[in-house]
Amino acid sequence: MALADAELAAENQRVAADRPMLSTHSRALLSAGSMLALVVATQSCSPSPAARPSDRASSPAVTRWSLPSPSTDSDVSVERALANRRSIRAFSARPLTEAQIGQLLWAAQGVTDPQGRRTAPSAGALYPLELYVVLAHGTFRYVSAEHALVSVRDGDLRPALRSAALGQEAVTSAPLVVVIAAVPARTAARYGQGRATRYVQLEAGHAAQNVLLEAVALELGAVPIGAFDDARVESILGLGSDQVPLYLLPVGYPAADASPSR
Repeated sequence: MALADAELAAENQRVAADRPMLSTHSRALLSAGSMLALVVATQSCSPSPAARPSDRASSPAVTRWSLPSPSTDSDVSVERALANRRSIRAFSARPLTEAQIGQLLWAAQGVTDPQGRRTAPSAGALYPLELYVVLAHGTFRYVSAEHALVSVRDGDLRPALRSAALGQEAVTSAPLVVVIAAVPARTAARYGQGRATRYVQLEAGHAAQNVLLEAVALELGAVPIGAFDDARVESILGLGSDQVPLYLLPVGYPAADASPSR
């Protein structure tokens, strides 16, 4: 069931208040406006029904749950991930596990120390970021401080996102799509509108690259997409009027005939 805008605002304020590791000034900024949205669209998660966000999303009674703890080590070095990163636009139907989804979200905006610092740098350590997970059965928001998901709305948004993205097939063929949106006003409160535009766009790039490199480490493929109708994406995701979508990032297992590019 979709959450009303007022409920979303109240939830944002609650999350901001629950973050003791952030400064009072940062918590005030969190409650004052919406955050960068990272929206993940996926068909399914872990093979275990009890651990599948898609099943939980179909239950109105379940609105929040914790993701598996992220890993901070792997057999893939940063150098190897950089060397192997390629844009993949064709994906298999193989679903991603809840652990993989959580790892991708953590790579983009995971909290990495008691002071609340995250995996991606942010101008002034304001962290105007939020992750939304849009599954086949609904949309969920990623709460970085808790490494948890919160239910937002029902339904698979991938077909609508594909239409908004000029019909690019990767958006629906991938089991997971990351949509990065930004709210420049949160950064502008300290740096002014002119600098905020640049800083927010840079931050979106930092988070996107983290997702792309994490995908390589997980033996997944991904592609960044910037060609889409902003207004339609805003409407599909139910973003506030102060939010601007910046990126679509389809992620999944590469199809057998996938041709890497760029």
